[in-house]
Amino acid sequence: MSTNEGEDNLGEHPGETEPETAGPSFADLGIDDRILSAIADVGYESPSPIQAATIPPLLEGTDVVGLAQTGTGKTAAFAIPILMGLLQEQPTGKQPAALVLAPTRELAIQVAEAFGRYATHMPGTHVLPIYGGQSYGVQLSGLRRGAQVVVGTPGRVIDHLEKGTLDLSKLRYLVLDEADEMLKMGFQEDVERILADTPAEKQVALFSATMPAAIRKISKQYLREPVEITVKSKTSTATNIAQRWVLVSHQRKLDALTRILEVESFEAMIIFVRTKQATEELAEKLRARGFSAAAINGDIAQAQRERTIGQLKAGTLDILVATDVAARGLDVDRISHVVNYDIPHDTESYVHRIGRTGRAGRSGEALLFVAPRERHLLKSIERATRHPLTEMQLPSIDDVNAQRVAKFGDAITENLSSDNLALFRKLIEDYEQEHNTPLADIAAALAVAAHDGETFFLEPEPEPVERPRRERAPRRFEEGGFEERRGPSRHRATGAELATYRISVGKRHRVVPGAIVGAIANEGGLRRSDFGHISIRPDHSLVELPAQLPPETLEALRSTRISGVLIQLQLDQGAPGHRSIGRGPRRDGPKRQDRRKPRS
Repeated sequence: MSTNEGEDNLGEHPGETEPETAGPSFADLGIDDRILSAIADVGYESPSPIQAATIPPLLEGTDVVGLAQTGTGKTAAFAIPILMGLLQEQPTGKQPAALVLAPTRELAIQVAEAFGRYATHMPGTHVLPIYGGQSYGVQLSGLRRGAQVVVGTPGRVIDHLEKGTLDLSKLRYLVLDEADEMLKMGFQEDVERILADTPAEKQVALFSATMPAAIRKISKQYLREPVEITVKSKTSTATNIAQRWVLVSHQRKLDALTRILEVESFEAMIIFVRTKQATEELAEKLRARGFSAAAINGDIAQAQRERTIGQLKAGTLDILVATDVAARGLDVDRISHVVNYDIPHDTESYVHRIGRTGRAGRSGEALLFVAPRERHLLKSIERATRHPLTEMQLPSIDDVNAQRVAKFGDAITENLSSDNLALFRKLIEDYEQEHNTPLADIAAALAVAAHDGETFFLEPEPEPVERPRRERAPRRFEEGGFEERRGPSRHRATGAELATYRISVGKRHRVVPGAIVGAIANEGGLRRSDFGHISIRPDHSLVELPAQLPPETLEALRSTRISGVLIQLQLDQGAPGHRSIGRGPRRDGPKRQDRRKPRS
């Protein structure tokens, strides 16, 4: 039975799931043929437990509280009823009829893509994701054209509400996805504000892995006699697959993958990425580094797909870069490794992915790349599969170089038995006599030619050059853990250079450190470990962040809101040499406040 977003048969691999009793089919639930056709296209055969329990009450117009782990198929559980409602009501105008709130941009994108798949046979149905870090132009154009379904993160939704670019007056359906995660990230006030700004007559579905008091409060205040549904994931993984994970930032993924490929002994490998474009890009980069790699995705013709898989089976291709849907039904015994280059957002996708290895009783290896801000997804996978993953350290430069030397020696040994050895020995002996060149030098020259001038040993990356900074005068901050300092501070754990930034929310806005960290980390793509001290003052707060924030991060944080207030992030002016971040006041917002020194 296939139960996750666009995956193949869960039951085809022994040990992946516990047996389930037969339940209703999607047709039994009274779903429109157009949606049934889309469901069949993505590989569903029958509803998962959360889908079977949630779809009927939602189709009847009842509010629902669903307690389910990530990976139980809950996206379809609320997407299908919403699309059914759109088919029946035929909403007019450009205002959205449905809004889905998600805690992170990654989940917002995933949910929007799932809606798009289920609406394949519903022409004129538009789904728009809106989230921090993406250009406003794309989102504004989509909102002007009109979208029946909007999927967004709380901060960016409030931003559009404040600008008047998002009109929720015609909203009929509201979904809070992973509500407990939203609260952990400090979005409670944002969520409650959005709920308060929506029409009273609407249907609400709230999904959460747990039911803390804050979620219970939201349920009682904003949902009308909701049906509470609890479903536990039955997903588990095969015991003959060794599962490891490695902590690596998005920018270092390719370097990390290259090191693993050089050191790890593998027969054939599938590397899973999230998008079609990423399959082509990563395969091309791997080929440029000398690996035999090819891409498969939904845009590749069936004939080419079959040729590529045939090459993988025959051993003329070693690495396949694929999306989830493109790898559906793939069964190649020689696949020894599966790499999750992009971490999946639902557990069942993870199970399906790693189920491509460990076939026919053989052992397999599964590697999972986890960015610092994706640790919660790792924990969700471990919790749902009931299988802890082992952390691995990336191979060091010495490990890679030692492996290169070993492979160089192996290549010499292997070619000593070549049928062409006598021919080339004669050519080299002739060259030696003609040019009076030692054999060792000739062999070395041939090795250089074979490597096409590339550097043989992996070299360490150059240390970042710190720009000279003017020494700061000592100053004292009030409360919040700031101490008297001279010069730039450094993170106690990481040693990274920090700077003090001022944001325009404080005690009178009832903010707490968790809300500040959650909003800035989510909208700016930062890790929680990037934060230093936080000092909350009456009308503003001081936050220590990396001194050299990337331009794209600054751009995203310029429009970030906490509790509905534009934070107006800027370097604190309490020390000489600091200047404001940005290029002046926003055209579409209030002017920046006077930049005064905080009183000490």
